[in-house]
Amino acid sequence: MDRKSITILAVAIGVYLLLNVVVDHYFPAKPAPIPPPTATNTEVAVINGPARVVTKGSPAPAASQTTNLAPEQILTVSNADLIWHFTSRGGGLKEVDLVHYPSVIPHPGLPRPDTNTLASLNHKAPLPVLALTGYGLEGDGDFELTRDGDIIRAEKNLAEGLRVVKEFEIGTNYLFKASVRVENTSSQPVRLPDRDLIVGTAAAIGPLDDPTTIGTIWYNGVKSQSIQQKWFANPTFGCFPGTPRWHYEEGTSNVVWTSIQNQFFALAAMPSNPAPQIAIDKIYVPPPDLTGPTNSTSAFLTNGYQTSLNYAATVLAPHQKLEVAFLFYAGPKEYKRLSEIGQAMGNNLDLIMDFGVWGFFSKLLLLSMNGLHALGLAYGLTIIAITVIIKVVFWPLTNASTKSQKRMQALQPQLKAINEKYKDDAGKRNEKTMEFYKQNKVSPLGSCLPTLLQLPVFFGFYGMLRGAIELRGAHFLWAFDLSQADTIATIAGFPVNPLPLIMGATQLWMSHMMPPTPGMDPSQQKLMRWMPLMMIAFFYRMSAGLTLYWTVQNLLSVVQMKLTNANAPTVPLPGIVEYPAKQVGTSKKKK
Repeated sequence: MDRKSITILAVAIGVYLLLNVVVDHYFPAKPAPIPPPTATNTEVAVINGPARVVTKGSPAPAASQTTNLAPEQILTVSNADLIWHFTSRGGGLKEVDLVHYPSVIPHPGLPRPDTNTLASLNHKAPLPVLALTGYGLEGDGDFELTRDGDIIRAEKNLAEGLRVVKEFEIGTNYLFKASVRVENTSSQPVRLPDRDLIVGTAAAIGPLDDPTTIGTIWYNGVKSQSIQQKWFANPTFGCFPGTPRWHYEEGTSNVVWTSIQNQFFALAAMPSNPAPQIAIDKIYVPPPDLTGPTNSTSAFLTNGYQTSLNYAATVLAPHQKLEVAFLFYAGPKEYKRLSEIGQAMGNNLDLIMDFGVWGFFSKLLLLSMNGLHALGLAYGLTIIAITVIIKVVFWPLTNASTKSQKRMQALQPQLKAINEKYKDDAGKRNEKTMEFYKQNKVSPLGSCLPTLLQLPVFFGFYGMLRGAIELRGAHFLWAFDLSQADTIATIAGFPVNPLPLIMGATQLWMSHMMPPTPGMDPSQQKLMRWMPLMMIAFFYRMSAGLTLYWTVQNLLSVVQMKLTNANAPTVPLPGIVEYPAKQVGTSKKKK
C-alpha cells in the first residue's frame, strides 16, 4: 500500500472517528415534543413546591412558581474566586458565579453582549443544588436562610416531626463543603421516603459553547462514565435518528463523585461515602444570552441535564439523625488543579477532563503547552512550538517513510511484472511479492508507520484543545479566542474564518508536492486533489488552536519534503535478483 493510499486511509479513519462529534456539534437534534400524559406514564412528584403531575419518558418541566409561596430570599456570599447565591426556595445553592471568567468572550469588531455577565454554574436551573425532592419532603419549598461567618444554613420543619437542615461552608481553591441532615424530632419512628438530592443542571454558559460537551460525568471507583447529548439522542448505528431517551439511572452504591459540566467549567459533588444511585434527566432550560455573536447551533442550546443522587427509603427512630456530607468543586476544568484535588482525595477527579481514548497524549500535550507558557510564550506560540517539537521527534521516521515511498515507486515496474506473471495464482503471487520486498529491502508498511503513529497525537491534540480552559480568551494574531473559530466578520450571517482557508491552501500545496504513485487509480488521484477542500469544510468551525496546529503541521511537512527531495541520493537501486526487466520486455534475441 503506497503512502497516498495510507494517507487517504488515515484521513478516512479520522473523519469516521470525529464524524459524530462534528455532526452533533453543527446539527444537534431538535427537542422532541413532550408526549401527552396517559394513565400509565404519569406520577406525582414534588419539585420545589406542591405535588403536581409530570410525565415519565419526557423531559422534566421547569419548576413553576405558585402564589402561596413566600417571596424568594437570596443570600449572596463571595470570596476571591466564587460568588454563591443561596435561595430560600428549596434551601439550596441557586447558582455560583466564577469571578475570573466572563460568560462570553467578546469578538473584536462584532456585536458585544448587552451585559458583561460572569460564567455561572447551575444558572437558570429549575432546582437549586442540594434541593431535596421526594414525596412531601420539602412541603411548600420555603426554607429559612441564616449565615454564621462562612457557614450558611437552610432549615425547615416538616410534618410528623421531621426537620431538614442544610449547611454550606465556604472554602478556597473553588471548593466548598455541604451537608444535608434530616432529623426526627418526635418520639415516634418516622418513615423517610425515597429521596433525591439534586447535584445541579448542566447547561450551556454562552452561545458559542460546544453542545456535545454538556452533560454529566460520574465515577464508580474504577472508571468514569460520560452521559451527554448523544446518549439521550440514542442514534441508531451511531448516526441515524433513534428513539430519544429522557432518563438515565445507574449505580450500585458506587457513585464516588459526579460532575455537571459544559465545555470549560464543572460543578462536581463528592459525597463522603459513595452514593447509592445517580439519575440524570434531560430537561429544558432557557438558552444562554443570544445578544452577542453566536454559532449555527446557539438557538438550539436549550437542553439541560439535571443530575441527582438517589437514596432509598428508611425509617428514622425517635430523635435519630441521618446526614449526608459533600465536598463540592465549582470552577474551571483545569487539569493540574483537578489532578491535585483528585490525588489528595484519592478519587481521580481529573477524569472530569473527559479526554477520551487518547487521554495519555492529551495530558502530555496539555502539560507541555502549559510548561512552555510558563516560560513566557503566548499560547498561540506554544501550539506552534509543540507542533515543531512533534515534527522533529517524528522526523527520522517520516524521512525514512519518504525514502521508502520513493524506493517503492522505482520498483513499481518489477512489481507489476510479478502481478502479471502470477495473475492466475494469488498464493504464488503473494509469495513472490514478499520475496521481492525482502531481496530489495523494502516494506509496503514502511511508508504508513509514521502516519499511523501520528494519529494518536492528532486525536490527543484534538481532545486537549477541545476543552482546554487555558485557551479560552487567549489571543493570537487576529484570533480573539483560540478555543473558538477565528471569526473576524460575518457576511449575511456567515462567519469569515481566515485560518481554515490558510490551512486549506497549505494542504493543497502539500498535495501538489506529492507526485502520483505509478499505477494509482485515477479516482484516487482525484480524491487526493480535492482532499484540501474537504479539510477546509471539516475545520471551518473548529477551534483556532486546532486549525493553527494543522496549518503549521502542513507547512513543516512541505519543508520536510523539500529537504528530502533536495538531499535524495542519486545512486541506482540495487539490481533485481529474480525478475530483471529483460525477462518481461519485448526485445528479440540476436540471430
